[in-house]
Amino acid sequence: MKASDRYLKIVEWSEKDQCYVGSCPGLMLGGVHGDDEAEVYRQLCQVVDEWIQIFEADGEPLPADTADRDYSGRFVLRVGSDLHRRLVIRSLQAGESLNSYCVRLLREGTTVYRSGTAEGDATCRREGTCPETLDRSSLQGSPDKSG
Repeated sequence: MKASDRYLKIVEWSEKDQCYVGSCPGLMLGGVHGDDEAEVYRQLCQVVDEWIQIFEADGEPLPADTADRDYSGRFVLRVGSDLHRRLVIRSLQAGESLNSYCVRLLREGTTVYRSGTAEGDATCRREGTCPETLDRSSLQGSPDKSG
């Protein structure tokens, strides 16, 4: 296995830029772009190999792997007590457990709003869920240590 196989490489269409954009989060900032998806991926793989060579030449440790990771399905999220209270109330109103309610919100948020896609942009405008138009006051709370 090559060292570059340890890193997730993403190529996706950017409606904003009108081209394919390739990135390797966790290893490098920025990325590559172009009109041909396969060519962008090829260039991205080459740039990732170059970044790894730079890390090695500088004697720096490589960042943690981002590809083929196992996920437990759990993560801890700290929210302020006001947001916690609002989420509990809304989950009760929806007849769902707090966990199920939050999972549904996260799932809908990651599948409905696909930044940079015509379908995602139209959906978020129609539903009022675009990040730039959301009323964040109903979602924000100061994180506290009590969870």
